[in-house]
Amino acid sequence: MSLLIKNGRIITAEQDYIADIYIEKDKITTIGLSLNIQADKIIDAKGKYVIPGGIDVHTHLDMPFGGTTSSDDFETGTIGAAFGGTTSLIDFAIQPKGKSMREGLDIWRKKAEGKATIDYGFHMIITDLPDERICEMDDMVAEGVTSFKLFLAYPNVLMVDDATIFKALKQTSKNGGLVCMHAENGMVIDHIVKETVAKGNLSPLYHALSRPAAAEGESTNRAIALAEMAGTPIYIVHLTCNDALIKVSEARDKGQPVFAETCPQYLYLSIDDISKPDFEGAKYVFSPPVREKWNQEKLWAGLQKNDLQVVSTDHCPFNFKGQKDMGKDNFTKIPNGGPGLENRLHLMYQGGVNEKRFSLNRWVEITSTNPAKIFGMYPRKGTITPGSDADIVIWDPQKEHTISAKTHHMRVDYSMFEGKKVKGDTDLVISRGEVIVENKKFLGKAGRGNFVKRDTHGAAWN
Repeated sequence: MSLLIKNGRIITAEQDYIADIYIEKDKITTIGLSLNIQADKIIDAKGKYVIPGGIDVHTHLDMPFGGTTSSDDFETGTIGAAFGGTTSLIDFAIQPKGKSMREGLDIWRKKAEGKATIDYGFHMIITDLPDERICEMDDMVAEGVTSFKLFLAYPNVLMVDDATIFKALKQTSKNGGLVCMHAENGMVIDHIVKETVAKGNLSPLYHALSRPAAAEGESTNRAIALAEMAGTPIYIVHLTCNDALIKVSEARDKGQPVFAETCPQYLYLSIDDISKPDFEGAKYVFSPPVREKWNQEKLWAGLQKNDLQVVSTDHCPFNFKGQKDMGKDNFTKIPNGGPGLENRLHLMYQGGVNEKRFSLNRWVEITSTNPAKIFGMYPRKGTITPGSDADIVIWDPQKEHTISAKTHHMRVDYSMFEGKKVKGDTDLVISRGEVIVENKKFLGKAGRGNFVKRDTHGAAWN
């Protein structure tokens, strides 16, 4: 199958120009003006942007949590992603405590195979790391699972101690892997939660109030210090607040290789949302939690100044009815997570480009190119150049779209951004040379997505 995209305005992280793109099989082969090449399908992109497919490096599909499982599996989640212009994602495999990383990877590969409609990779969540298992990190890197997540939160479930984190960081300094940190002080939060419940404060609001921003700032600082001692880069996931952003900014100003992401929910939502009455606030229970609204502009500024390099979603959806309401009488029983995979590009375009916070190039950079560079997929993905995978989105900057659970394709019964109007939407989505979304119809099929064997992070700071 060959495709010829004509007359589009090509936007990459570095360039902005009008040209044609010829795609043969799964690769971009030629870019030029007025290409006169025969193709099986010709797409006229005049008046539209041609951008590299989005890459979401933080999703939780088919993930067990709190006695239930996230409502999107690898089929429904990747279909939602495709409609929103995301053509690759990185999910999290979990090492079963006391068992091998290989076992965790095998479990998650089975979840994805035969279901994923777009390309995918995995991070490995490390739940314990005795000395005899450290070499398993090298095995994961050799298989293309080149990043590892560790938690300073969730005691007795996912949390590991500082020595374990330091050992993992030291190992990545040797094998080229990258440690991703969930930075919240889990022990202190656990104590605050117990005090809060004992006082009878059980509504969703107290999920946020029991996880203070200072607990994120302290843990972010500690994670960065551990990486400095280990002499290796570190990546802070789902950064929510100025307390943590300051620590990242200070480290980067010193020249330390610290990277961080934020998510649309922290740019658009606040403690006002989780305060909604009649249990509506449960829709906004995720960790780290929503913060006071003033943090939002600090995060937007972090994206402008490159103190934050990536916007991901932490997509971990649970239905409001039948899942979130497990915690109707106690916020500690509300499954943590929210849906966002389908609307990341919409929200970043609206808040970034339309509201003049940053350029089209920066929009592409934080949603596609930087994720590809930091997580070892560049230049195969994350850009538009001959030889790259033909993961391309035709974006209509004039098309208006209202975000709603009534029209989204994620398998969840609410939207965190219900009723939000945005200008700019996908017109056509191509994954490895195959048109998978056109005219608001899904044309792909379950299982067509490939596992991406990722390189180490070397391209991130070239």
